[in-house]
Amino acid sequence: MLPVLVMTLAFSRFMTAVMIPSRQAGDILAGMWLLIQGVGRVSSTLLWDRESAIGGTGRVSVPAATFAGTLATRIRLAPPRDAEFKGMVERTNGFLETSFLPGRSFASPADFNAQLGEWLPYANARTVRAIQGRPVDLLEAEYPSLLVLPPVAPPVGLTCRVRLGREYYVRMDTVDYSVDPRVIGRFVDVTATLDTVTVHCDGQLVALHRRCWAKQAVVTDPVHKATAATLRQAFAENRQRRAAATRYHADGHAVTMRALPDYDALFGVDFNPSTEASNQ
Repeated sequence: MLPVLVMTLAFSRFMTAVMIPSRQAGDILAGMWLLIQGVGRVSSTLLWDRESAIGGTGRVSVPAATFAGTLATRIRLAPPRDAEFKGMVERTNGFLETSFLPGRSFASPADFNAQLGEWLPYANARTVRAIQGRPVDLLEAEYPSLLVLPPVAPPVGLTCRVRLGREYYVRMDTVDYSVDPRVIGRFVDVTATLDTVTVHCDGQLVALHRRCWAKQAVVTDPVHKATAATLRQAFAENRQRRAAATRYHADGHAVTMRALPDYDALFGVDFNPSTEASNQ
């Protein structure tokens, strides 16, 4: 089961949620940024449990701290073994499990997020007895106290830099994606968002795929496959030409073919004397 990221505003109880492909820091932060953008502002403090990618060691991880710094907010981690610290989110999780999931079927993660997106406005329009109001109404009162989003998006998603091997595939979160085989042997930069995987080499786009949320899958661009076949054929033809131009001794070993100017230099012969020498 893929993880579902849930965010609840403390005052209004306004909730948002989205399914994400993994629990890696880049994917969690990408999901957080998506939910925060949906609200339009961010609270001054983000409360988190000790998720390994966010603060499993008891300290906020570097990616999470960078994310919070860009938003001018801070991340506060839950104390160990404190079930009440995130009780509000746990109640939201329970509400999703009892009010959203029963009776539904999902064809894909995209279908799950589509149905969840359609259901959330109804959930936020219900009356919550604890606050004697509807989250969607109380959000308007809470909105001025929230922080304005920065003009620059925080760093999110998964990234890596690798040298492209002969198989012309790169791996991102257990899935292999094809890359233009013309850049084999060169370094490429791989970036994965929640929806896409892009690969660049020296600033040039050499691969663009829709992200696959399955495990141990292989995603191949037909153009990359055709290019690889063309390169293999050209390599084979070039190898045959070199083999046909090679001479062999009677015992079978190849004869070294030297360029004719090498022999001219060896015997001191110059068939193209300079103009200055001829004038003398």
